[in-house]
Formats: sequence, C-alpha cells, structure tokens
Amino acid sequence: MKKILFVCTGNTCRSPMAEAILKSKNIANIEVCSAGVYATEGDFASEHAKSILKTKNMYSEHKSRRLSSELLDWATFVLTMTEGHKKTILMEYPDFAKKTFTLKNFVGETNHDIADPYGGTENDYLTTFRELEKLIEKLIQKLG
Repeated sequence: MKKILFVCTGNTCRSPMAEAILKSKNIANIEVCSAGVYATEGDFASEHAKSILKTKNMYSEHKSRRLSSELLDWATFVLTMTEGHKKTILMEYPDFAKKTFTLKNFVGETNHDIADPYGGTENDYLTTFRELEKLIEKLIQKLG
C-alpha cells in the first residue's frame, strides 16, 4: 500500500485538489490525504476549488488539517506543491527528508513550484487544476 500525502500552505486549494484528483482514479493500493504547513484545522476548501471539483464530479466535504508528525509517519511519500513547503517540512521534521519531495520533482519535472491560485479567479484555479491533473498522471505512472 502506497500512502501519498499532498502538502500546500493552507490545505484549501492545491493539496485538496491534488487529493481529489488522485482519489478519483480509484487505484487499488494507493491511499491519499492532504495537509497544510500553516493550515487552520477544519477550514473548507476554497469556493473556486470546490466549484471546479464539483464540475469534475470530484467534490468532497474537504476540511483542512495542519501537517503533523503523525501524518508524515503515515505517508509513504510526502509531495509538496512548492520548494518552500518542502524546506518548511525539512526544517521542522528533518527525519522525513528521504520521503519528502516537490510533486514536480518527484515526477521528473525541473520547475519545482505549482502556482498558488489562492485569492485568484476561477480560471486561475482551473489552470492549477489542469496542471495538477497532468502531474498526477505522471505520478500514477511512476508509482506503477
């Protein structure tokens, strides 16, 4: 069983969308969840993220959660949305360095950051969603 933890800042935009995309694939032997390095516990996903996920039949009652050592222990791979998220994790939790990557780096791309649509238009969120879809397809291939 591979356990994927997606991490962003507040766990209301990028990481919940990544979680929903991967969950929608219904792949046996893959579990997925998400968290934020600075998340407030229990916040809903942003309105634009919820809207896009709903149009893609991926909507869920996501509630944000803050990154914890328990979640890091649970994960096989910790995949961050930016190099900054990765550095934040490694400063606070250096023991998890061997399984923490940016999502882009993990799938072999050189630009390591996924743009944060927070505060942007629905089109900004859709652009991020589409980027995440492509990256998650590469992730699935890599996980085999």
